Amino acid sequence: MKQSSNKYWFDKDLDNYLPTFKRFPIALERGQGARLWDVEGNQYLDMLAGIAVNNLGHCHPAVSEAICKQAKRLMHISNFFVSKPQAELSELLLKESGMDRIFFTNSGAESVEGAIKVARKYSHHNNRTGEIVFMHNAFHGRTLATIAAGKKDYQRGFGPIPQGFNAIPFNDLEAASRQISHKTAAVIVEPVQGEGGIIPADLEYLLALREICSRQGALLIFDEIQCGIGRTGKLFAKDHYGVEPDIVTLAKGLGGGMPIGAILCNEKVASAIEPGDHGTTFGGNPLACAASLATLHFILDHQLLPHVETLSKWFFKELNRRKAIYPVINQIRGKGLMIGIVLNEEAKPWVMKMMDRGVIANATAGNVIRLVPPLTITRDELAEFLSVFDQLLSDKINLNEEN
Repeated sequence: MKQSSNKYWFDKDLDNYLPTFKRFPIALERGQGARLWDVEGNQYLDMLAGIAVNNLGHCHPAVSEAICKQAKRLMHISNFFVSKPQAELSELLLKESGMDRIFFTNSGAESVEGAIKVARKYSHHNNRTGEIVFMHNAFHGRTLATIAAGKKDYQRGFGPIPQGFNAIPFNDLEAASRQISHKTAAVIVEPVQGEGGIIPADLEYLLALREICSRQGALLIFDEIQCGIGRTGKLFAKDHYGVEPDIVTLAKGLGGGMPIGAILCNEKVASAIEPGDHGTTFGGNPLACAASLATLHFILDHQLLPHVETLSKWFFKELNRRKAIYPVINQIRGKGLMIGIVLNEEAKPWVMKMMDRGVIANATAGNVIRLVPPLTITRDELAEFLSVFDQLLSDKINLNEEN
């Protein structure tokens, strides 16, 4: 079998890799902007961006050059020492977020794990218990603590599951009022649920959560791992709501493709933390921080957020126009370039047909096509997606008429 074929590399992966993923049957080799190429030379429009990671697209010059430059200078030193890229990134993120303290991680799950630890330390410091309240259909990662704050499906076979986690319905004010109490250390919520189906939180809900948490002495954690770093048209999703959490978790788009995460908190929370309470070997290394600095500076210096908002308005209008025509579309929801096309049937077959036509997307929550393209994507490229989507919608109509 030719080593240049998708099947060759797909089969090699099946032979060697732990079977944790149901991968697409293609082997990607190269990327540029919103384009990807597989080992056979087939081109794809990337509407997934590595699951909201490649916010500037693939191999963006600003990020690639920053990585190459830093790799020739200093890549890793451990957190026994200070590095210039980490100090500069800390200052920039705190300035833009309005938070007071930061801790760097390597991934989203690490960020949430750390946030839970910090919240419980704060709670115990104030003679409270460590209960964490989370939302139905939430997704915060796949470590033990993060699956404890997630769906039961992710917990099956991994018991005993860490205790002290209680779920409440998302966007349900009455449930929040009943469940959040003096026993609650923290409430964690995604301002826009990602894996749960691209569901934005209601403004009234987040405002009420802030009020309830403040009244009960609990911390409010915003998980912005998927919806942060410009994804919704604001640098932080919290800025759409005017709600200030006590802790924010970041990752995915923060490094422009390089693995890096962060925990941001206010001074109130930071006051409970002492040396040795938490740590990381690789988190905040100079190489990852250099990539993140380049990503953030490009977003902020090149008016990328207004670009996202403008494109989003046009794209939502186009998608809703199709919703009014085709009964298979139930709803269009999301914010910015974090978009869910809710179907009245399973979404995975649609995603596979898109891939056959040169578009990469993702199915989540059963019936939702998730679109999280690079923030640098153009209107012409989004129109290209719409053309493929229109073909599938037309095929659906024709199939129904035949039956």
